[in-house]
Amino acid sequence: MSKFNYIIGIILLIGILGGAKVIAGTSEKTISNVPYATVSPAQVMDIYLPEGEGPFPVVVLIHGGAFKMGDKGMETLNAEALVAKGYAAASINYRLSGEAIYPAQIEDCKAAVRFLRANATKYHLNPDKIGSWGASAGGNLSAMLGTSSGVAELEGASLGNAGVSSKVIAAVDWFGPINFCTMDAEATAVGFTGRTNGEYSPESQLIGKAVQSAPELVAKVNPTTYITADDAAFFIQVGSKDRNIPYTQSRNFYEAVKKILGNEKVSFELLEGAGHGGPQFFDPSNVAKVIAFFEKHLK
Repeated sequence: MSKFNYIIGIILLIGILGGAKVIAGTSEKTISNVPYATVSPAQVMDIYLPEGEGPFPVVVLIHGGAFKMGDKGMETLNAEALVAKGYAAASINYRLSGEAIYPAQIEDCKAAVRFLRANATKYHLNPDKIGSWGASAGGNLSAMLGTSSGVAELEGASLGNAGVSSKVIAAVDWFGPINFCTMDAEATAVGFTGRTNGEYSPESQLIGKAVQSAPELVAKVNPTTYITADDAAFFIQVGSKDRNIPYTQSRNFYEAVKKILGNEKVSFELLEGAGHGGPQFFDPSNVAKVIAFFEKHLK
């Protein structure tokens, strides 16, 4: 394991343990480990509900971790921020790359959305007001939810609720990888050398083969591939000092989506000095920007 992956693993472990403590201390409005499919033990979610009768708009939270690590407990603080503003939140686990290669991950995300929509009455949710929010690997999956509605090969219909839509109407992408094939070149172009998206990179592990040897498969993991005029609204943020995923990945995706959806539905922010996540993203003033985006599109 590289030094980078070791550090990321420690950070993720802290997030998991910290999240678990918070979940244990929440009110009866948090419903833990709800299965949304039955193929894998990973297919569970925690549902956070605000006070009141609803129906509540709901945001699906998708954790990061290079597609191979992480846990839904890492999203507890974002869930609590949403609940405080009258949203329900569903923080999901999904099959990681060590268990199943792509498209299992987006299939799980779509199955989770379908489950929430199919069970909206049970959980006091508004089935017409579903959004998504993810960081890093979760940012990619949130973006995929935002653009790939109705793409049959990514639906995973056998996971359940096949007749229900997996569409989200608002998606937040925090520094998600977009085009795996160009990440190294883009990193070099913005002055960050040493990045190698080789045979054992997280992206290669996700698709089950070296990224550079499989451009057609890589295209299927790229949310840009699926952009259409009826896609979700987007809020995209990335740090200018992100050494893991060059900020141009997010900026290029923004430009592509904006070209089809226009300025009213798509916004982008480069956080100067921020890295791959960190305090600038989780500062209350920045989380408030995310909430304001959902206020515009989900309420």
